Amino acid sequence: MSTPIVTLATSSQFPNLDPDEQGLPDALRERGIEPRIAVWDDPSVNWDDAGVVVVRSVRDYALNRQKFIDWARSVPRILNSAETMAWNTDKHYLQSLAKRGLPTIPTIWLEPEQNLSKQQIHSRFPASGDFVVKPTVSSGGRGTGRYTSTDAASRSEAIDHAMYELSEGRSVMVQRYLDVIDRQGETSLIYLNGLASYQVEKEPMLHPRFRSAKDSHVVDEVAHLADASEETWRWGEQIRKALHGYIKDVTGRDELLLFNRVDIVRGDEQSDSEFYVMEVSLIDGSLYLGSDDDLVGRFADAIQTRISW
Repeated sequence: MSTPIVTLATSSQFPNLDPDEQGLPDALRERGIEPRIAVWDDPSVNWDDAGVVVVRSVRDYALNRQKFIDWARSVPRILNSAETMAWNTDKHYLQSLAKRGLPTIPTIWLEPEQNLSKQQIHSRFPASGDFVVKPTVSSGGRGTGRYTSTDAASRSEAIDHAMYELSEGRSVMVQRYLDVIDRQGETSLIYLNGLASYQVEKEPMLHPRFRSAKDSHVVDEVAHLADASEETWRWGEQIRKALHGYIKDVTGRDELLLFNRVDIVRGDEQSDSEFYVMEVSLIDGSLYLGSDDDLVGRFADAIQTRISW
């Protein structure tokens, strides 16, 4: 019986995987799997000979979204599926989840075809508090800016930020920044092969002072493994079920996701919900394997399970 092959797809920025995941090849070897690492857009790679391809550190997919989708569709065996990842590459998916009853942060969507003027963009921004501007297609926090609505200079920078993204043909999201994030951070719920696996608490990434998207306002993620509370897993299960149902409608089949990271934040005093879905990561989102020595092994076990089927 031949040794099964698993190729970990990465980007040229992380040719040896993200530091958080560099223990994964050894963990796969320990399970009798031959690990390989390949850059997703390297033309010299023969993906027909790559075994099961697990997408991980492809931090640059947003720079050429269609090329990435075409590549994923060309790979014979890829996890998560190409169609699921195609849906997840554009944060308009939050609209789909909201229609299924999941609480998402109220969002103003700016589209290139609207040909909005600066004044029209200005009128769509929140009248009070901080808010976030970001493109709907982005990875790793790129193109994200936090601004203060009542500060004229900050508001002007936000307008310029939105105008730039729109001029490049990118849709833009405008969301109220929840102050509770500064106090409590965010929570990431990690599912492996459809099962709740572990919970991570993350410190705020956006600087609490208003900053332009051009500034170094995004800091490295600081995440800690946390005891999973019944409350957050209850919320996570609600999200997982809605997501599973929607993906089934999109792809036409029942898909068991190898990995699924759900980012949530508690509602604040201005919120209508106990929690909000911040993001669902089915492509390159960190699984925070470095948060605990046991987590790399858990992910390797999940991969081994899938190639054994």
